[in-house]
Amino acid sequence: MQESMENPSAPFKRGKVKDVHDLGHDQLLFIFTDRVSAYDVVLPSTIPRKGEVLCKLAAFWFNNLNTSHHMVRVEDTNRMVVRKLKMIPVECVVRGYLYGSLFERLMKGEISLPVEPVLAAKLPEPYFDPTTKSDVKDEPVTVEQIEEEGWLDSGKLEAVRSKTLEIYNKMAVRAEKAGFILADLKLEFGFDKQENIVLADSIGPDEFRLWPKADYSPGKIQESYDKQPIRDWLGKVGYKKTLDEARREGRPTPRPPDLPSDLVLETSRRYIIAYERLTGLKL
Repeated sequence: MQESMENPSAPFKRGKVKDVHDLGHDQLLFIFTDRVSAYDVVLPSTIPRKGEVLCKLAAFWFNNLNTSHHMVRVEDTNRMVVRKLKMIPVECVVRGYLYGSLFERLMKGEISLPVEPVLAAKLPEPYFDPTTKSDVKDEPVTVEQIEEEGWLDSGKLEAVRSKTLEIYNKMAVRAEKAGFILADLKLEFGFDKQENIVLADSIGPDEFRLWPKADYSPGKIQESYDKQPIRDWLGKVGYKKTLDEARREGRPTPRPPDLPSDLVLETSRRYIIAYERLTGLKL
């Protein structure tokens, strides 16, 4: 029996920031919550209106990227009905700038890139940097590993890589017109019944880094209109170091600290600003 939209039963999947219900008839209901995660850990604090921003911004991109997607319709402020897909078990990350884990891996000598090791430096061209999909911690994966594991053959992998870069470039142009730099982006794709590659999941400040163009300056931490300020704060208070140590030693994930109220409100404000500038719409 199809579930009621007003009172869906318990979600068959509770993600880090979304609850997912099966509506039957090959459709799913996404409920975008105000939960926030960092370093693959759900934090105890929530961000007001975050779910609304993620839902509406995802809908905007699905409607404007001119590519096949899984959205059927938006219902209410934070609910989206989508087509059920066979999801590709890889997160398609593309990076235009040397930042975050890419910078850390370069400094550790784990990867080699044709760029000076300057934080936030622009890369010569966007870099396809896929990761695994995990409820514990996403890990970088090479295109060779993707083929060896049988997740995608070479033809489909190249199609996904090409589509990822195409979408990033389109979104980067839109961001620039809105006064932002799209530093990086994470996308997910799935296959429909005809084996077409379909854009899926969400596309918002949880999935990209967005920097004000006027404040951009290589060699330092950038102002971000996404959840990077939360990551930065968790690093300052020592939680990231504690988390990394626990993971290395195989210990349980330590409880994250509550976020300060001013950081919660500022993150909410930045999500709303990002939505309104990128879309030209008021929330």
